[in-house]
Amino acid sequence: MLQVVGHPSGAGDRAGLDLALIGNCSFGALVDRRARIVWCCMPRFDGDPVFHALLDSAEGIGQEGTFGVELEGFARSEQAYDPGTAILRTRLYDSTGNGVEVTDFAPRFYTRDRIFRPAQLVRRVRPLNGRVRVRFVVRPRNEWGSRAPETARGSNHLRFSAGWGTLRCTTNAPLTYVIGETWFSLGQPVSLLLGPDETLSGGIEETAREFEELTAAHWRQWTRRLALPFEWQDAVIRAAITLKLCQYEETGAIVAAVTTSIPEAPGSQRNWDYRYCWLRDAFFVVRALNSLAEVGTMEAYMHWLYNVIRGADGGHVQPLYGIGLERELVESTIPSVSGYRGMGPVRVGNQAWEHSQHDVYGNIVLGAAQAFHDHRLFRRADASDFDALEAVGECAWRLHDQPDAGMWELRTRAEVHTSSALMCWAACDRLAKIAAVLSMQSRVRLWSERAAAIKARILASAWSERRKAFTQSFGGHDLDASVLLMAEVGFLDSKDPRFVSTVDVLESVLCDGPHMRRYEAPDDFGRPETAFNVCAFWRIDALARIGRTAQAREIFEAMLASRNHVGLLSEDIAPGTGELWGNFPQTYSMVGIVSGAVRLSAPWDSVV
Repeated sequence: MLQVVGHPSGAGDRAGLDLALIGNCSFGALVDRRARIVWCCMPRFDGDPVFHALLDSAEGIGQEGTFGVELEGFARSEQAYDPGTAILRTRLYDSTGNGVEVTDFAPRFYTRDRIFRPAQLVRRVRPLNGRVRVRFVVRPRNEWGSRAPETARGSNHLRFSAGWGTLRCTTNAPLTYVIGETWFSLGQPVSLLLGPDETLSGGIEETAREFEELTAAHWRQWTRRLALPFEWQDAVIRAAITLKLCQYEETGAIVAAVTTSIPEAPGSQRNWDYRYCWLRDAFFVVRALNSLAEVGTMEAYMHWLYNVIRGADGGHVQPLYGIGLERELVESTIPSVSGYRGMGPVRVGNQAWEHSQHDVYGNIVLGAAQAFHDHRLFRRADASDFDALEAVGECAWRLHDQPDAGMWELRTRAEVHTSSALMCWAACDRLAKIAAVLSMQSRVRLWSERAAAIKARILASAWSERRKAFTQSFGGHDLDASVLLMAEVGFLDSKDPRFVSTVDVLESVLCDGPHMRRYEAPDDFGRPETAFNVCAFWRIDALARIGRTAQAREIFEAMLASRNHVGLLSEDIAPGTGELWGNFPQTYSMVGIVSGAVRLSAPWDSVV
């Protein structure tokens, strides 16, 4: 049963985050509830968008930079994923109840002993009932919407040539109608395949149908292998698929989100480009999927991560890199587009690549640690990998009490952030545990001693007797939700009175119902207006650990209700309205769905 999404007159043209993600671990595209592809970068997540309308929507979603299927007399729509897959179905209906179904996906399946994941969109359109009239709008753009590609017509295809390369749209719809964006009666199913400039090996409808069947089978097999919690299975499956779709599988990198410059709050100018791999975010993605027994993502990510580590200068690692290991992600603004709902600027690149964020060293070691312990892996990590991680650990030890920009990437001030010191502790602690696996007793002693020293420093410097809580920075008094990670990474027992007190204080200051802000002190742009979704999930984890399970479940249910109509979350939410803000879909937020369900679900053996 598809989810019904009604549209008051004109409301369907307003930009919003009622969007669904399709992709194949090579690229991603966002489809709105009117079956318009409004965002897509091909052939990579971080490129010049082929379809950019989402970020040029001051007056709503127009036709420039979209790939649309339009129904004459449109009145309402329904939209949902096929269960256990990344295949999306949107049904468009007119006022008399007649309609069409649009099936969207990116091919992904194994063939000839390798994964087939072309930079290709497949759109299948079929009439549901009655005589319906449709038209197709295919308006790719390049240079961030400022130029139309060169277009050439073939016998059954259109070729679009621009800076991002040449794309071919092959279709069995009347090509004259596609070119002219002409309304016509749809009497039988048609398909449109937009991708590499190559001739199909089979018929158009035959190829589209085969790709759909093979892609559906691939995703269902992938889902079938997940070790799901008993409760909230559908939410976890959707979150897991979404996290997987955010991996650029060719290299193993994991993007923080597929978009750039969706503001964290209306008109805030907190607009950032998240189409890169933050080592912090990637660790949490790997950890979430590992908890579901999906280790393939970790294995692919480890290839990318060790390339980062072994290419680092003296162990120093940036907070983020490009998905192809690019180091310099110079930040600039794009004047040719108005921004999401007109709320610019649109930024490309991210200045954070220049930051010192010392928590990155802990995120590296935490992300790599399981590979030394997990006997399922094709190649377990070994002593040479440990050598590479020790260089990272040396940086963690040297910098654990030095000022940095922190995990929230503050641009105008530096402090000794508690969360950064915490992750430096985690790096040393896990290196000691890895050394034990490798029977390196001298290294066990070294890293254990360093972990103990950092822990003592954090306990002495981050606790505020006045606030009765661990604080954002050493010697400070401002609160920060990131200290909730103390229990999750094993720094403190969850029943420690200082941790319990911290949870209580953070709830009283940073929470608005189920939602939670990152911190209380003003940052470069003032005080944050919206809540940060992953902080709510950190709160849920902390509450469950200290025994407040009923409260944790209530908040978790509220966060599930905050998802959009297809089960996805962005980075931020406006507590008063429930409107989603920030880049989308945000891996951090989707991780919270998995970790919350795993933490709170009743065990299988209690119910079956």
